Amino acid sequence: MSLIVDIRADSKFAIDRERLRAALRMAWEAYGISEETHVSVAVVGTRKMAELNQRYRQKQGPTDVLSFAQQGTERGEFGFVIPPGSPLELGDIVMCYPLIIDQAVKLNVLVDERIIESALHGMKHLMGDQEN
Repeated sequence: MSLIVDIRADSKFAIDRERLRAALRMAWEAYGISEETHVSVAVVGTRKMAELNQRYRQKQGPTDVLSFAQQGTERGEFGFVIPPGSPLELGDIVMCYPLIIDQAVKLNVLVDERIIESALHGMKHLMGDQEN
């Protein structure tokens, strides 16, 4: 089985899509999921991220990454009926490109490395790992 990674990003946000997909697939394999799975990744600007952060977390201003789970790692965990043969829908990871650039500069790492770290952080949340 495989992990299907949909990446939506404006062309002004330069990301290495194949490297990002590969990193998310490695994480998916490490979680031991044995069925076809789908995850969506969106790369947005600060205005869109601030809007999402306010709407879903009631927090003002942008944040680096948000995760929106569509269903748990066990089929039906959130009460959705999933047709047989359909992929497991983990959810959406949304990343704020300008904030990730700022973080990469502060941490003295490549932007693509910071994007991958942020996406993996989002994946952890989709898999049920929460921050304290």
